Amino acid sequence: MPYIKIWLHLVWTTKDIFPLLTDNIRTKVFEHIKEYGASKNIHIECINGYFEHVHILVSLNPEQNVSTIMNLLKGESSHWINKHKLTSAYFGWQDDYFAVSVSHSQIEKVRHYILDQEQHHAVKTWQEEYDEFISKYNFEKG
Repeated sequence: MPYIKIWLHLVWTTKDIFPLLTDNIRTKVFEHIKEYGASKNIHIECINGYFEHVHILVSLNPEQNVSTIMNLLKGESSHWINKHKLTSAYFGWQDDYFAVSVSHSQIEKVRHYILDQEQHHAVKTWQEEYDEFISKYNFEKG
């Protein structure tokens, strides 16, 4: 049996970055994503976000890949949100996402960052966070 531990920090936004993840539905959506992930053998260590985006710390299994995990989590959760009419408008996720590896030694730091999203965004906008991700991880803007 192989011993594999691959940690990923995944981030994605609502379609057109609309602030649809209001305080009254955000917790329900994140709980649902975590439960659905578990049903698909996707180990979500922690999940949180803000009005227009989601952060997840996930442990990747040997048979999984980033694209499949993202398609499963985003596709099913947007369907679930619309089915239960949690938003007044049609809900969808943006196609783009961030996925970066996390060193085992940095797990606590990333977990803390994810769980403190509300406090974090009291002083920083999504655009500022996005620009930091682009710069920190050397992504090219498309």
